[in-house]
Amino acid sequence: MLQNKLIEGEELAIAVAKQAYENKAKKIKVLDLIGISSIADFFVICTVDSIPQLKALRRDIDKDIKSIYSVSPRAIEGTPESLWLIIDYVDVVLHIFHDDLRNNYTLEELWSDSTDVDLKFLAQ
Repeated sequence: MLQNKLIEGEELAIAVAKQAYENKAKKIKVLDLIGISSIADFFVICTVDSIPQLKALRRDIDKDIKSIYSVSPRAIEGTPESLWLIIDYVDVVLHIFHDDLRNNYTLEELWSDSTDVDLKFLAQ
């Protein structure tokens, strides 16, 4: 693994998505919101099946992105019991949904004018 590599934007979004994948998240998407949103340039959206997995994914992604890329989140919002966690890396916002809740918010539909970032690691 690369250590302390300066990373931002799309590269960070893909790295966060890959960490989610390696930690058993499902339905992973990265939305390119450049020029569309003032909130962030990229949303990473993923789904887990249980509250313990929500806790583990939040912990592991935060730890892995810090150790590999020296990037810390600006904020972490939500609780596992709320079934939706957000890790805010400023330009990249990670949304971790429990499977029961993701369809209620349909972020992909809300941001339907965004484009999907190609996640080559999912095709492997």
